Amino acid sequence: MRHSVRDQLPLVPAPFGHEHIRELQAVRAILDAHPEFAKWVQADLLAGGIDPGRGRNGMSGEQVLRALVIKQMNGFSYEDLAFHLADSQSYRAFCLIGFADKPPKKSTLQRNLKQVRAETLERVNRVLVAHAQQQEIEDGQRLRSDATVIKAAIHEPTDSSLLVDCVRVLTRLLREARKYVTLEFTNHLRRAKRRALAIQHAAKAEQRLPLYRDLVKVTEHAVDAAQRSVETLEQHFPPEAFEQPELHELRTDLNHYVKLTNRVLDQTRRRIFEGESVPATQKVVSIFEPHTDIIRKDRRDTLYGHKVFLTGGASGLIVDCFVERGNPADSTKAVKLAERAIKVLGKKPEQIVLDGGFSSRDNLDEIKALGIRDVAFSKAPGLSIKEMVKRTWLYQRLRNFRAGIEGVISFLKRCFGWDRCAWRSYESFRAYTWGSVIAANLVLLARHSLN
Repeated sequence: MRHSVRDQLPLVPAPFGHEHIRELQAVRAILDAHPEFAKWVQADLLAGGIDPGRGRNGMSGEQVLRALVIKQMNGFSYEDLAFHLADSQSYRAFCLIGFADKPPKKSTLQRNLKQVRAETLERVNRVLVAHAQQQEIEDGQRLRSDATVIKAAIHEPTDSSLLVDCVRVLTRLLREARKYVTLEFTNHLRRAKRRALAIQHAAKAEQRLPLYRDLVKVTEHAVDAAQRSVETLEQHFPPEAFEQPELHELRTDLNHYVKLTNRVLDQTRRRIFEGESVPATQKVVSIFEPHTDIIRKDRRDTLYGHKVFLTGGASGLIVDCFVERGNPADSTKAVKLAERAIKVLGKKPEQIVLDGGFSSRDNLDEIKALGIRDVAFSKAPGLSIKEMVKRTWLYQRLRNFRAGIEGVISFLKRCFGWDRCAWRSYESFRAYTWGSVIAANLVLLARHSLN
């Protein structure tokens, strides 16, 4: 039977003196002081389909949370995490894996860590912020906000590469369907790859056009075969047969990728054959991560992922963050940032400073109406300094203070995986984002306590 916290802790290796070990011990002390974290994570594990009354003892909620912190803290893959939990006595002790306990496998870690919801991790972070306030590490008087982009784990999207992805996935699913019913289809994957390679090396648009027509034709054949396979499966098996996980998943995947392929075909026809500029909101940039947004940054770089808005305090802690769909203008989220920060802190900060992209007179008036005395934007065309703050020297000080959020973002991207999210699906993207925030805040709290 699973338990969020074990009644009796196993024997674990004794720690030794090292800076990283001391940090881990300080992080462990914080987690030990909040046993409710393990209960929240355990609830997610149970909601994910784990039956607590059956099977061998698995990872507890406490172990899952600590393993997630180790993973995000070091940028480990699941394979790396499994190795270090088996090899490192320090990480075994931190994750409460005893001498006699068998370390979790890569698949076990992946299955358990992916069950933790973003809402649970956000709830954990709010308690950590309250802990920082109680320890007088963060007073919440001065806040700084900004936005950044976390990239999704996809390749650079082109029409030809997306079509090849569609043909490849549909061909794989058709091969699986052949295990259950007799299907007649021609595998055109090699032909699709050759056409995509020729498109890549074509010098002129006139040379690419017939190649695209053939690639579209091949993709249409794959779609037709996939649709026929679904019909054949439904005719061959009774409805109750699709309650079996394998058949249910196969039919679901076929329908899912047929729908996505039709969208890719539509945008290719519109862009290549009709010369239409397809809006970013209507584009599919990955059939594996269809939630991915197209984000144009500073009118220079095009990024593929999601926009994240965050608020930090003077201590360096991330007070709050949230992931947005699409590519909203920063100015539309300024008030939301302030409102969420007030809710997390439980009080109104005296000062908040934001990047110039958030500036507008309406935002200034609405944020001040929330009870925040000084509201500054690093660049504020059309707004005078006196409208934002009372003194010029105070505005300069706040503007310099805002620059520190750039360092916080760099810290998260370099050390805690915010540069690129390797987890699939939008909900997992959000959980990954919050997992990195939790790990970063725990490390910062530990360092404050050690100083």
